[in-house]
Amino acid sequence: SRQLVTPIGKCVERIEARAFGRALARAANVDLMLNHGRRLGGTKDKNLELFEDSIGLRAICTVTDADVIKKARAGTLRGWSFGFAAKGERVEERAGDVPRRIISELDLKEVSIIDGDMTPCYPATSIELRGGEQELTERRYTEFPEVRTVAAPDYTEVEIRLNKLKK
Repeated sequence: SRQLVTPIGKCVERIEARAFGRALARAANVDLMLNHGRRLGGTKDKNLELFEDSIGLRAICTVTDADVIKKARAGTLRGWSFGFAAKGERVEERAGDVPRRIISELDLKEVSIIDGDMTPCYPATSIELRGGEQELTERRYTEFPEVRTVAAPDYTEVEIRLNKLKK
């Protein structure tokens, strides 16, 4: 995230992988908002679909609000944000920098389309307009990459052979 002020003070924030997926499995509804203030629908209204992919939270929505459509056509939508309650977190101190708040569990309350009146806290968000003459796409992967720890190779035999050659 960008630097923000949270209940623990000034920090940057990171949501752990799979935290959104667990939150979505527990959520009865997640609202779709404009700038965290005006409701545009939600998962219960069936105009919002949410899931977690390898990048983070992904939202697909159908918006019929004339004001939001006008802002989308004008290119003044800046991205996405989300409202949540942290249920599991830890703080990582960083030398010479603000601490990092790592969210391991959360309850997701809402996702918001952000226009020019606000700045998304997570700058890597993107928003796309589909339909009409304009269609933008973004490539995302839905699978989490497998992370493996590989042991350092054992060069003992090679070193023995090299030492024999040196003699």
